[in-house]
Amino acid sequence: MRAQLPDDAEPRHNAGMRITASNPVLAVHDLEVSGAWYRDVLGCELDDVAPGDWRFCRAGDVMFMLGRCPDVPPASELGDHSYVAYLNVDDVDAFYRRAVAAGAEVRDAPHDKPWGMRELALRSPDGHRFMLGQPIQPVKPV
Repeated sequence: MRAQLPDDAEPRHNAGMRITASNPVLAVHDLEVSGAWYRDVLGCELDDVAPGDWRFCRAGDVMFMLGRCPDVPPASELGDHSYVAYLNVDDVDAFYRRAVAAGAEVRDAPHDKPWGMRELALRSPDGHRFMLGQPIQPVKPV
């Protein structure tokens, strides 16, 4: 059922509301394997909030919420729909070195993009794809 506004109401965008965070919820087949990837590749701290069913992985202000779903198709079968997040990082090349050392699948090594970002593409064991990027030039305050 879709929410309906009263007939005389007009939608108000940004009417005193804001999104304060984004925490991807991801279906994974094996919490141990996936949790280790998020720890070793993205540097996450792990929290087994519901052992055997849910593992939360925090890196900075981002929390990846991993849910054990062994009977669903893996993200690797979703094609371009397997992109999860664009993560802004402080040092793309350091993340690249850590990913290589951990044996992670690197889809695209770091390189500069025409939109002013240095980017890296990674894929998790379940096939979730991540872009990591950092500004090539300092970001000007808004």
